[in-house]
Amino acid sequence: MTADPATDVFEEHRTLLTGVAYRMLGRVADAEDVVQDAWLRWSRAERTEVREPRAYLVRITTRLAIDRLRQAQSRAESYVGPWLPEPYVTEYGEAAPDAADRAVLADTVSLAVLVVLETLSPLERAVFVLREAFGFPFAEIAALLDRGEPAVRQLAGRARRHVEERRPRYDVDPGRRRELTERFLVAASGGDLDGLMSVLAPDVRLVSDGGGQVKAALRIMRSADKVARFLAAVAPTVGSEVTLRLLEVNGGPAVLVLSGGKPDSLFQLDAREGRVTSVYIQRNPDKLRHLAEH
Repeated sequence: MTADPATDVFEEHRTLLTGVAYRMLGRVADAEDVVQDAWLRWSRAERTEVREPRAYLVRITTRLAIDRLRQAQSRAESYVGPWLPEPYVTEYGEAAPDAADRAVLADTVSLAVLVVLETLSPLERAVFVLREAFGFPFAEIAALLDRGEPAVRQLAGRARRHVEERRPRYDVDPGRRRELTERFLVAASGGDLDGLMSVLAPDVRLVSDGGGQVKAALRIMRSADKVARFLAAVAPTVGSEVTLRLLEVNGGPAVLVLSGGKPDSLFQLDAREGRVTSVYIQRNPDKLRHLAEH
C-alpha cells in the first residue's frame, strides 16, 4: 500500500494489464510502454466517476495495444525474414511473484500461439486474448471494445477457428519438454548429426528471427535432415566465451546462449510424442537485450 490510492489500484491490476498487452503485441518492451501509457491516463482520469477500475484499465490498455498493433503491422511488411515474439521470461527464481501473479504468468500463451496470433486482425486478437486467455464474458468484451455482443461472438469464433487450424500441436508436460530440450542441446552443441536426427520429428520446422541485424535463416526450414545439418553447423560450442543458461520462457524451457556475457540467441522447442516438431531461434538483439538480467 502507498499513500496514493490511485497508485494502489493500478498496481493491483498491473500484472493483468501487462499480460493483456504482451499477448496483444508479442513484445515485452511494447507491452511495458502500453502499460505506462495506461497509467498516465489513469492518473489524469476523473476516477470518482469510474465504477469498475479493472474494466476501465483493461479497456484503456486494450485500446492502446490495438493502436500500437496497427502501427506495428504496417512496419511488419518490411521485416527481414521470419518474425518471432520477444521472449517473455516466466521463471523468476528467488524473485518469484505471489500466487496471483504466478497464475497470470503461467497462462501466458506459447510462442507457437503468439506466432499464429500475428495473423489475426487487431480486433480479432483483442477478443481472442480477452476471452481465451483471461476468460472475460462476451458482454464485458463488447463493452470494452464498444462493439455489439453478437459481433464480438462472431469475432471470437472466427479467431478461435483460425488459431486452432494453424497452431502446431505439442506436448505441454514441462518435465518431458525439459528432458527433450537437454537431449537436443547435447546433440546440437556437439555437432552430433545422428543425435539430432534421433530427437527431431521427420517434418520438423525451424524458425529463426534475426530481424535483419544478425545472421539467421531467412526462410522457415523444414525436414529433419535440413534442420539437423543447419543446427550442427550453427550451434554454439560451449567455452570460455560462450555459456548456456536454461530458462523458462513463455511457459516452457528454453536455452539462452551468452557470448562474452551478452545474450546471443535463444533456442526453444515444441515437441510431440517425444520428438521435436518445431525449433525456434531468437537472434534479434533488440528482442534479447532484456534477457541479460536473467
